[in-house]
Amino acid sequence: MACTKIFSGDLPEIINEIIQYFQNDFSTLHSCVLVNRLWCRLAIPLLWENPFSLKYPKNYHYIEVYLHNINEDDKTQLNEYGINNDLFPSNTLFNYTSFIHHLDTYKISNSIEKWVSAVKISTNFTVQNNNELNYKKLIYRLLFQIFIENKVKVYTFKVKVLSNEDFEYFNDTIELILQNSNFICDIRNLTLDFDPTDDNITKFMIFLYSNCNSISSLYFLFPWYYYPITEKHLSQIIESQQNLKKISLCFNNIPLYHSLLSLKNSNCINTLSTIIFYHVSFKNVIILNEVFEQLNVLESIHILYCYSLDSNFIQQISNLTKPFKLRSLFMNEPLSEPLQLLLQKSGDYLENFGFEPEYELSRQEILEIIKYCSTKIKFLKFSGFNDEMIYKIFDIIEKVELSLNYLTIEGYDDEPSSTVLQCLGQILPSKLEYLSLSLVINLNDFEIFLKNCQNTFIKKLLIKNIRNGKREELEKKNILPFIKEYIMKKKRAGYLAFLDYFYIQTPIDDDDLYSLKNEVKEFRLHNIIIQNYYDLNIEAREFINEMY
Repeated sequence: MACTKIFSGDLPEIINEIIQYFQNDFSTLHSCVLVNRLWCRLAIPLLWENPFSLKYPKNYHYIEVYLHNINEDDKTQLNEYGINNDLFPSNTLFNYTSFIHHLDTYKISNSIEKWVSAVKISTNFTVQNNNELNYKKLIYRLLFQIFIENKVKVYTFKVKVLSNEDFEYFNDTIELILQNSNFICDIRNLTLDFDPTDDNITKFMIFLYSNCNSISSLYFLFPWYYYPITEKHLSQIIESQQNLKKISLCFNNIPLYHSLLSLKNSNCINTLSTIIFYHVSFKNVIILNEVFEQLNVLESIHILYCYSLDSNFIQQISNLTKPFKLRSLFMNEPLSEPLQLLLQKSGDYLENFGFEPEYELSRQEILEIIKYCSTKIKFLKFSGFNDEMIYKIFDIIEKVELSLNYLTIEGYDDEPSSTVLQCLGQILPSKLEYLSLSLVINLNDFEIFLKNCQNTFIKKLLIKNIRNGKREELEKKNILPFIKEYIMKKKRAGYLAFLDYFYIQTPIDDDDLYSLKNEVKEFRLHNIIIQNYYDLNIEAREFINEMY
């Protein structure tokens, strides 16, 4: 009876909660649209709040939907480039533009590029090469103009401006944004990823700290070269916020000063709960102690591939009177002598750990990691190892077995990974959210691994078979039949990605199972979804940003 009421629309509040649960499940949302009018009305806003984020849309017609009600002058401009008005729908069921809450400048420009290519094919229209960029810039500007005119409220705004063409797009639109402060004044999540030398970028940063003070999540990603004035602008953005809860700093081996100091002096001392350091240099940074002491509600600290985690850094952390809640530590530098002091200070807070050293770790270094490693780790990543090291890595896996949920193991490109494959299956927990193996695979070893892990269900399984040489020089070693026998038929995974990687091939020409449509269909019949390897792959930075 209750189920009947839900489907008939008698319980709209409950239906709304159910549909909200499928926010990022686009196939399910499309099915919800077809149930009835109420379900359609609730699902459509979720489908249209961030259409530019779709990785593999069947088409880019949503751009045409947005452009359908542009004025006559704008239509005339498009006509001059060969775009007929018949391309746009005459009317729509909803004001789809009003549902947008997420904008990413790079994804918008990328979508326009693909839409233009699709329109060329479907309508046989051509634009001279020297005019094509102007045409794309016009579409870009018109989209932002439509968003602004419809009083769209943007809550997540990502500004990624790296190439010259990206600057062409952004510079052509920046004045529209600056003249309409309401457009992004309520943003909650801001990402800045650009070369900060451009004057319009500087204007934009000034605009941000003058007009936007409700940001809860900040993500700064900047190149390796350093501009002091840029960091000062970033500091002003930080200091202007009233409810900053999360900040991610990526400065590519650049020492921080102003940005860290702004955390101490800003309004966020009672709001900031998460800090992520990515590729940051701590060399000669002497204010860590006082900054961390001032932050009253800090619950989550993440250090990803940072530099100069030396005795100066660790001494400042050791001197803290507050707990140092280090949730993530990923390293690719040599382990410093006092590493155990850092692991001791973090106690059982550490949840995500990985090392990808450019040298071979000593046995003693591995033993120290095992000794002080938290038992609550759920994400582990290891790259590069010899046989002696792998047994110590297995000790870490067994130590954290009860909490482990994500595991990545990457071997050397030129050494078979027999020991890993022969032993790993025996120590895996009964259930894993994610397992990624990037190894030089021997067929017999791989079959042993699959047999040994028959009691483990892996929701997302990624396998990269590293082939040492060029495709035409290597004998055929097809491991797909083993995957079908032990994974597909026994339904041991929910999502699967498999890649044959020829790392000496020039240009690199990989074989991705996702490209084999008949194979994809066969796995789908066994309720296993095949995905593109690089889409299913989880990088530490992405994982941390999403989970914390």
